[in-house]
Amino acid sequence: MKEELIEILFQYREAFASDNEPLGAIKGHEVDIMLNVERPYPPLLRRPAYPASPRAREALESHINELMKLGVLRKVGHNEEVEVTTPVIITWHNDKSRMVGDFRALDSYTVPDRYPIPIIHETLTQLSKAKFITSMDALKGFHQNVLTPHARKLLRIIAHC
Repeated sequence: MKEELIEILFQYREAFASDNEPLGAIKGHEVDIMLNVERPYPPLLRRPAYPASPRAREALESHINELMKLGVLRKVGHNEEVEVTTPVIITWHNDKSRMVGDFRALDSYTVPDRYPIPIIHETLTQLSKAKFITSMDALKGFHQNVLTPHARKLLRIIAHC
């Protein structure tokens, strides 16, 4: 059984990425964001960058460059209209940095996404019949969601770096 599992993993090895490899994308579904306001959007949604210390600016630049290299972020063109911007900050945990967007303004205009949450008892019952249970962390899994062009415009970030 172990050999079969290894063979399957090897057969589909292109599904696995490591650091600094191009990210894959979830196929067949695009994520959109619905707002409860029409264009032109309220000025509140075009937020300025937050001030940042030199250390935070360096970390922001590093995170942004990494996401650009992975194809997750791109610079907005000079001729593109920008109606919505979200400031990002750096948080620190055990001397490791993490880039975080302050989406509170956008959230206040977002129509909630309604979807059923799985019933834990049913999920555990299904898992009880499994021969293998694996847990795999998707590399930057959140960034593997494909966004609609509309959602891309709403999720633009702004930073000093």
